[in-house]
Parts: sequence; structure tokens; C-alpha cells
Amino acid sequence: MFLHLGGDVVVPKEEVIAIFGTHQTKKSEINREFMEMAQNDGFISPITDRATAKSVVITTKKIYLSPISSITLKKRSDEIIENMDSVDFKKPW
Repeated sequence: MFLHLGGDVVVPKEEVIAIFGTHQTKKSEINREFMEMAQNDGFISPITDRATAKSVVITTKKIYLSPISSITLKKRSDEIIENMDSVDFKKPW
């Protein structure tokens, strides 16, 4: 399953490590340092600019700045899991 992060960016759900609001990067010194290091090393892929980003999505390959709130992304992620639970993989289509 895939998770839509905004714009034209979709990532496999199993690659998502963490989703949090951009306000979290401002609260903690270690989070600020992490984001600065990621930026300097070229790991950040902005879907939107930092000023309008609402969430940070850390995956196994990149870090995305998303215009979609972390709450909405979590709901989308939960819906994917719920839909997976309702599928009977033993029955042929």
C-alpha cells in the first residue's frame, strides 16, 4: 500500500518511519540539529517550502516536508491498515 504525502509524492507505507508536525522540529534542539544535518546531507525532499510545510515524514530513503498535516497523514495511514485487515487474502479474486 502507498501513502500520498501531497503534490505528486506517494511512498510505500512500509518505508514510513515517522510522521510529525513541523512544530516538533522547532521545540527540540536535537530535532533542529537532525533536520539541519539532513538538509546539509541532501536527504530532505520538500513537497512544499519550509514556510508552508505542516509535517515532516521520515522514510527509509528520504525526509519529506509535506503540506498535509501530520494528523491527516496518520488518518490516511490508519485507513490503509484498516483496508488491509478487511481483505481476505485466502480467497481468489
